[in-house]
Parts: sequence; structure tokens; C-alpha cells
Amino acid sequence: MTDKLSSSVEGIARIEIQKRLDLIQVIIYMGFPKLLIEDKPRKLEELQMNVQKELNCMNRKLNIAITRIGNPYGHPNILAEFIAGQLKNRVSFRKAMKKAIELTEQADTKGIQIQIAGHIDGKEIARVEWIREGRVPLQTIGAKIEYCSYRVRTIYGVLGIKIWIFITKNNKNKTLLVFTFYSAIEQKMKIL
Repeated sequence: MTDKLSSSVEGIARIEIQKRLDLIQVIIYMGFPKLLIEDKPRKLEELQMNVQKELNCMNRKLNIAITRIGNPYGHPNILAEFIAGQLKNRVSFRKAMKKAIELTEQADTKGIQIQIAGHIDGKEIARVEWIREGRVPLQTIGAKIEYCSYRVRTIYGVLGIKIWIFITKNNKNKTLLVFTFYSAIEQKMKIL
């Protein structure tokens, strides 16, 4: 379900689904919630129908909360979407990686490692290029590291992007909107 939603709306970091007996709560963590909120009625109605279809919740109440992430470029999924957009627009991969590192430094992270693999810049032989800034202790168990693997289809072929971010503990999220959708049975009962 994450793939269908993230392909139409960019900036989604993660989606949490909590199921209870009479309620299904969907929490969408976004870096840029304006992208989903701009076309409010149409996008949210489409989202509600897709979620109800996927989760089979015809007789339960559906609660959708959109939460804004404090530092969007401190999250690897959003950063991978940014790099993928740059690569699709034929920006040099080194320039895209350096710009991504600049954005994460503004997001107050301790370190980042970015790896791009495939037919980079249309070369005949596939290769792997990576860049690291700061500390990224992959062997330390207690380290708080967020990871993302992302595929992007360019005119040269498919490229793989991997991102490791060594983050600090204080991540602030702010709930912007909470939508409650009732099942078809409850709506009929309200009319009566």
C-alpha cells in the first residue's frame, strides 16, 4: 500500500496502521503535507477509498491523521525521492549527492552515507559510487541509524539508491490534520 500512495504523492516518510475492534487509525508521516492537502476533497476522498479497499474496513470507523515531520530532509525516504528527482532530470549524480548532504546537514544529523549503483550517467559498465559525510557507525548496535533503499528508473536504466543517516534523538513531529471517515453502514444509520 505504501508504494501506491508514495507514487502519487511525494514526501511521505512512513505510514503507520493501527487496527482496533471498531476503529482503524492510519497515521501518515509527511515532510511536505501541502502536497496532499492542496487538492483537499479529491485527494483525501481517493485516499480514503484506497485505504478502505486495501484494509477491508467496511464495518469499522476509519481515522486518518496527517503528521508533519520536523526535519523532512533528515529522513532517508524523502531524501531518496529528492535524489531520484534530480537523477531523472539528468543532473550529475555527484552534484545530486552533494546537494542531498547539504540538506541533511541543515536537518541536524550526525552523519550520512549515500550509495548509487547501476549504469550511472549512461556508462556502458555498471558501477557503485558512494559518499559519506560525518559519522555513520554501521557496526554499532546502539546507534540510531535510519536506512532507505530506493529504485529510480532513468533513461539509462534502473539505478539503486541506498541512504544511511545517523540521527540525533530529538525528532519533532506535529499532527496537522485528523480525518474520520465512517463506514457505509454507519453513514446509512446516521441518515435514518
